Amino acid sequence: MTSTTLKALLSRFQDLNILVIGDFFLDRYLMIDPELAEKSLETGLEARQVVQIRNSPGAAGTVTSNLSALGVGRVRALGVIGKDGHGYDLKQGLEETSVDTSRLIESDRRFTPTYTKPISSKSGKELERLDVKNREVLPKDIEGRIISELTDLAPDSDGVIVLDQVQEQDCGVVTSRVREALAEIAMSSPNTIFFADSRTRIGQFRQVITKPNAHEAVRAEYPDFEKTPELPLLESCIRSFSKRISRPVYITLGAEGILCDDLESVHHIPGIPVSEPIDVVGAGDSTSAAIVSALCAGASYLNAGMLGVLVSSITIQQLGTTGTAKPEEIMARFIEVEHLL
Repeated sequence: MTSTTLKALLSRFQDLNILVIGDFFLDRYLMIDPELAEKSLETGLEARQVVQIRNSPGAAGTVTSNLSALGVGRVRALGVIGKDGHGYDLKQGLEETSVDTSRLIESDRRFTPTYTKPISSKSGKELERLDVKNREVLPKDIEGRIISELTDLAPDSDGVIVLDQVQEQDCGVVTSRVREALAEIAMSSPNTIFFADSRTRIGQFRQVITKPNAHEAVRAEYPDFEKTPELPLLESCIRSFSKRISRPVYITLGAEGILCDDLESVHHIPGIPVSEPIDVVGAGDSTSAAIVSALCAGASYLNAGMLGVLVSSITIQQLGTTGTAKPEEIMARFIEVEHLL
């Protein structure tokens, strides 16, 4: 990939229409000043003092934020949130990043999934996180609405990104039934790029491009594997993985870059060295946004993976937040590291 190729690729993003379906979380950052700590008169426990509150879309919302930062022309959200204050804050955050929330389903039978992250204003260190998740199976009628909306929106989209964040079986948006419908819709929509990322069920997707990390990829093939996988094993896994799902596979390798099987060859795209400190939260989501945007804009699987590496090298240097990368930042980083790619 040359700088001319990259610039032309990025310029085509404005014409894209990408749908993101899955688990939209609210990331709620509470800045704590330890010097203002008080003791509760009622319990005698320390009462930590919040001096700033910052909200941002998380999980699937991190993907949409990255798509918007990349300059994608239309970004649509399909998921389920609660009729609560966290849901209000999440919708507001999505709309501030120009995301179309008109297909986001609001229900008084669901929580808005939320990661509450207390952070010391002095050290920047994150304290114990508080999670709000739905631990009951997604109601059948809501599940049906998700499938109906997906069926309606997917053929009209250049790309569909699926983000399966909730570990509890069928308690998130991407249930077993939604995965089955997704495979059928992907088969009947050959002009749309379908791409999935999942914390615990990546091996259960079919007919869509998948992006596991190294441990997820190996466990999908060898469920009891616990060691740190080495490259020869990952190359074997990615070939087996792509053959089984009938689609290309990207395996993220952290600092070592990305392994890509485009159904013809396996490519190792090296990572880009960056200086410490770094924050890897959300790096995978920024990689997904970059790869899918590139594929929708006509890039090869290899060049799309290269863009994913470039973008993640930028986002991990943004501390205490889920980072994004703008086209001008990507071009600047490419010029810095062109000799490495």
